[in-house]
Amino acid sequence: MPPKELSEYERQRQANIAERDALLKRLALDAASAGIAPKPAKKAAAPGRPPGRTTQVQRIKKEVVPRRTSARLAGIEADSEKAKRKADEEYEVAQEQARVKRQRHSGDLDLRDIVVAGNAWDKGKAAFADVVSRGANPYERTFGETEVKETSNKELKALREQMSGLQLYEGFEPNSIKLTQDRIYSIAFHPEPAKALVFAGDKFGNMGIFDASQRMGPSNAVKKEEDDDVEDEEDIPDPEITQLHAHTRTITGIEFSPVNPSHIYTSSYDSSIRLLDLATSKATEVYGPQDREADDCLSGLQIDPKTPQVIYFSRLDGCIGRHDTREQASAATIWQLSEKKIGGFSIHPQYSHYLATASLDRTMRLWDLRKLTFWEGDGKIPALLGSHMSRLSISHAAFNSVGQVATSSYDDTIKVYNFEGMSSWKEGKALDDSTMEPTHVVKHNNQTGRWVTILRPQWQADPSDGVQRFVIGNMNRFVDVYSGSGEQLAQLGGPGITAVPAVAQFHPTKDWIAAGTASGKLCLWM
Repeated sequence: MPPKELSEYERQRQANIAERDALLKRLALDAASAGIAPKPAKKAAAPGRPPGRTTQVQRIKKEVVPRRTSARLAGIEADSEKAKRKADEEYEVAQEQARVKRQRHSGDLDLRDIVVAGNAWDKGKAAFADVVSRGANPYERTFGETEVKETSNKELKALREQMSGLQLYEGFEPNSIKLTQDRIYSIAFHPEPAKALVFAGDKFGNMGIFDASQRMGPSNAVKKEEDDDVEDEEDIPDPEITQLHAHTRTITGIEFSPVNPSHIYTSSYDSSIRLLDLATSKATEVYGPQDREADDCLSGLQIDPKTPQVIYFSRLDGCIGRHDTREQASAATIWQLSEKKIGGFSIHPQYSHYLATASLDRTMRLWDLRKLTFWEGDGKIPALLGSHMSRLSISHAAFNSVGQVATSSYDDTIKVYNFEGMSSWKEGKALDDSTMEPTHVVKHNNQTGRWVTILRPQWQADPSDGVQRFVIGNMNRFVDVYSGSGEQLAQLGGPGITAVPAVAQFHPTKDWIAAGTASGKLCLWM
């Protein structure tokens, strides 16, 4: 059959195509010779597909095959019936195991049997019973006027009325008192009883100082009148706050010298302890590692109540240190008391040779500094008197003057331990398990999360009425006050508190409470 003759239109179209292809080839050759030719694409995109989209790869279901083993080492001849039978059996076993893993559980499951990660399950307690209510509920009270009125014990009722009667500082609203630039990690009252003077340290080494004797008076307000339709506005003055950049990293502790009230000691994650002298306006480094590059983060400090020239400090690597300020700044005695972080510690106010530590390893330990013993190749350390383990990590351990230790831990409890007769204990006395058991356990939400400073109980150093009490922050934007017997005395709040007052502290002698938030704001009750 003779080929069909092309029309004039078709001949012209093919000629145009050939001319275009020849032109493109010449341009490509010219670009290549000039060195400006584009690099060839690794893979051509599918026609009609928008740029930037990739082709979805078809997923192929993998068949579960048995693990390969050596038939030669097993004494099986290749291509024998025995080898084939062995391969078939292994294949069937693997298929059965895969089927069991995929099979749905139709019966009831005990949560204690299906924990796959995290902390060990405490089978003696229903740890998930309150998992729904564990989170914070802002402004929801768990203690208030009803509990105070229903108190039958007269002495307890009077104490509750006294502590619940504390009022939020009226000089300025809490949102106006920005004591530090960032999250508050430590806070303390100056021991002066005539006026409330609050010091706080933040995440970036700044220390704020606030004098609560100042007031916002109406004479300081400046009125502005823009026009007749706009109401008069008052410029509310900001409180006078002094801020000092004392450290390069987080300030973890603030202590006042018992012999010189103008001397303030601060510890920091920058591995140093500084002495701020208010009289000379100088901040001197009294302790720091000889190596300036050392990263020995300090998590707290306390001045020896009997020898004020001696300072104790804790580190995040599980060490406790003792430094005499009369020696070189780098000189210190270091004891490795825990394999994990020591979050808080405390010296007995009356018998300073007793030390309590709280660690990430879930233990509260009691030590005697009068006697040193050898400990697993780490040299000499203080004698361990006893320890108590909680279900989760312990954040702080605080001694009071009568020998009680209060701890807070992530198992959502506050525990109070009573150690009686400590004045007559012999050096290194070993305590039995019953002595180390807490006498009072209080349920308390301690789940601070990432953005709130860890909640720590802090005792009032010298209460005027002799009744031991401590304060701790509340995740519902309050602060809680408890007695040494675990009875709640008050839950303090107020308008204008828009964040958790996590870092709380009593004045040593007055019934004043200061608390700091993650935004650097101060809440003050007097």
